Amino acid sequence: MHTRQVVGQVRYRICTDCAQGVITAVVIDERFHSTGLGTRALSHLRSRHPGLTWLSTLHKRTTRDLLRRMRIPTTTSATPCPHAHQTLSASAGPILTSG
Repeated sequence: MHTRQVVGQVRYRICTDCAQGVITAVVIDERFHSTGLGTRALSHLRSRHPGLTWLSTLHKRTTRDLLRRMRIPTTTSATPCPHAHQTLSASAGPILTSG
């Protein structure tokens, strides 16, 4: 029998005026690190919002390697565009696995 479990989450903000997205958090249950779920989650995010340029505010070692592999540059500002005050927080939603 397969059950669905939430094993992580990606948090981000988008600005359609600038065609830019900023990833603010990638959280994956430790038992699923190095399984490719982070890559799959960010690939899904890109497919959900085609045409956006992605940046990240994350600087931890665990996410830095993932972002480098996905060619997502880091930014020092959580609000890299002038419309940031209008940008709503959004979530790619939970990362699910069966098992």
